[in-house]
Parts: sequence; structure tokens; C-alpha cells
Amino acid sequence: MSRAAVPGLPSRYPIGGQLPALYHEDDFAQRFTAGLDTVLAPVYATLDNLAGYFDPRLAPPDFVAWLSGWVGGFDDPARPLELRREAVARAVELHRMRGTRRGLTEALRLVLGVSADVSGDGGATWSTTAGGAPPPPDVDTVLVRVWPGRTAEVDADRVEALVRTLCPVHTACRVEVLPGPPADLERSDPHA
Repeated sequence: MSRAAVPGLPSRYPIGGQLPALYHEDDFAQRFTAGLDTVLAPVYATLDNLAGYFDPRLAPPDFVAWLSGWVGGFDDPARPLELRREAVARAVELHRMRGTRRGLTEALRLVLGVSADVSGDGGATWSTTAGGAPPPPDVDTVLVRVWPGRTAEVDADRVEALVRTLCPVHTACRVEVLPGPPADLERSDPHA
């Protein structure tokens, strides 16, 4: 989409009407300023609707990607526009939950449209005595199991890229792509 000159777009603030009265009847002055009105009309229209450009639910489709980058969100142009808008609108909420199980599952659902279950703690260790050496670290990994949610298929490469971006650096994450919800999750939560 372009916000350049739009043929036939009338100016809400014609320059010819703002000239001194001497030039109101001058044909050259009116034609000259009408040409400027054609150039400035899209600028005025954009400025009059500026609030809509910053609202992800109203922004033009090409602005959604820009807005996503502006708020530090994740934008995937391959996703339907309405889901991209929702991901941008909830970017601040996702930032608050970043590094948590809930944050990771919500981001996977919003950005890629997949359902997910996260288990494991990343192998955190600590010493029980002050000043003592911590025990050797476990090689525990965070297991991220994903299956189709809003989408019919799961793109494993895109899931792994998003998980790498969202998991804390000090944790080892492993992704499993499943055909449907895991059996243990179905038994414990019928709404998964």
C-alpha cells in the first residue's frame, strides 16, 4: 500500500481558499495551488487518521509489520492478517511473560498458530550452604511439545527459531512436533 498521491482525493484544506482575497479570482493561482492540493491531500489524510496507524486493529496491512518491530513483537507475514494484528496488540503482555512457560506457549499460539506444552526447568542448580560450591549442573532440558492448533500443519523450523528466540540463553531447549495433543495432556486437561 502506498500513501503517495491518490488520484481524485480531495483536500480537506484547499490552499486556494486560504490565499488572500486578491487571488481568489486569479485562475493561475487557483490552478497552481490545486496542483499542490493533489500532492498534500494524502499527507493531510494520513495525519488526520494518525491514531489509526498506531492501533494494530486499524493500521493498514503494510504498517502491521512496522508496528510489530516498533513494539518488539514477532511478525510473520505468512500468517493471516487478523492473527498478526492480535500478536502485535498483545506484544506488551507477551514481553511481561517472556522466559516463562506461559509466555512461550502464548507466543507460539499467537505468532505461529500452534498449541504447545512446555515441561522441564532448564536444569537450575544451587548450593544449600552459603559460600559453598554448587553441585554439578544437571543436563536437564526444557521440552517444548507442539501440535497443530489454528493451523493444519506445524513448520518445525519456524517453531525452533521462535523457541530459540524466546527461551533464556542459559537453558537448553528441545522441540518435539506431535500430530495432536499428547495423551498425558488430554487426560489431565480436557480443554487443551
